[in-house]
Amino acid sequence: MADRIRSATLNRDTNETKIQLSLNLDGGALELPQDAANGDAGSHAAQVSKSQHIDLDTGIGFLDHMLHALAKHSGWSLRLRCRGDLHIDDHHTAEDVCIALGLAFKQALGGTTGLARFGSAYCPLDEALSRAVIDLSNRPYSVINLGLRREKIGDLSTEMIPHCLQSFAQGAGVTLHVDCLRGDNDHHRAESAFKALAVATRQATTRVKGREGEEPSTKGVLY
Repeated sequence: MADRIRSATLNRDTNETKIQLSLNLDGGALELPQDAANGDAGSHAAQVSKSQHIDLDTGIGFLDHMLHALAKHSGWSLRLRCRGDLHIDDHHTAEDVCIALGLAFKQALGGTTGLARFGSAYCPLDEALSRAVIDLSNRPYSVINLGLRREKIGDLSTEMIPHCLQSFAQGAGVTLHVDCLRGDNDHHRAESAFKALAVATRQATTRVKGREGEEPSTKGVLY
């Protein structure tokens, strides 16, 4: 239904990570898990406005920064907590957070009927420019080329940044192509990529007036 609240809550616990996540694709209020603490101290990324509530703490500051950009420019409200085995390294936390975010995205979306389905965007950050294309295809696939050169940005390994986008595509069941076309600074390259993906995702998830009840596919179904 056109007026359905597109939200999801998710708890994902493994021996490596414990994740608690609430997502509203259209911003606004969040349905929080019953055991969610209000006003948690130590959030790495938090922003509250009339239209959005964003509150993130994965234990990895630069990952929080990228997910903050993704949520902000997608128009989402997002609360995320992860406690992972960072004493080993950042891999399990970064991967599992993005898989969980993809799963919550797919759950909140609730199908593609009446949606634009495709989205594309270019976003700059100073000298860096990135392009993102997304298809709500229900076929997880990703091609990510960010051209990052540093070993780490903050406390996140640069090899994990494309893997985060791949993990999101896997969980969400979407096709992603994300490329950084130019840029000298790896922080700028990564952030412009997440912002481009955000704008493309907002476009793809837009409800198209007059197409209510229609599946945006020549097959008549997406699976």
